[in-house]
Amino acid sequence: MLKVSGLFTPFIRKILRINVCWHLCKVTVPEMFDNFSLLFESMSTAVNAIDGNRDSNYHHGSCACTNVHNTPWWRVDLLANHKINMVVITNRGDCCPEQINEAEIRIGNSLENEGNNNPRCATITSIPLGVSTSYNCQGMEGRYVNVVIPGKTQHLTLCEVEVYGVPIDQYC
Repeated sequence: MLKVSGLFTPFIRKILRINVCWHLCKVTVPEMFDNFSLLFESMSTAVNAIDGNRDSNYHHGSCACTNVHNTPWWRVDLLANHKINMVVITNRGDCCPEQINEAEIRIGNSLENEGNNNPRCATITSIPLGVSTSYNCQGMEGRYVNVVIPGKTQHLTLCEVEVYGVPIDQYC
């Protein structure tokens, strides 16, 4: 089961495995269990960041948003080690584009500090309102993909996180 978590709501989802070598595979999660607890309002839950919907209007219910925390973070557990080539982040489009500034994408196998100590793929300097931006992770290996804003006390809002890579055991 794929796990999505952050400083708000944990979710469990099933992962669709496709046995293909030499191709980038978007990590997808086709089903969601409804046994979760809400720490924020339901339209901003963690799983919204991987629902396949790039709608960037928060009020349409497809964005994930943490409560205000120091060093807010979001994480997806890919359930196996992957060679990650690219991560695409869609920023909120109805307001507050600066909330994503200085966020870091971290990839690795450790859950030390909730996975926020894993190696950094990229630092997000800024993403304009509603824009999806790609970050090249150059084949970094890991089971966990985190987005974290270190050292700031604020919300972290993600309207979509797309992870492109290949499971290590399928990498040819």
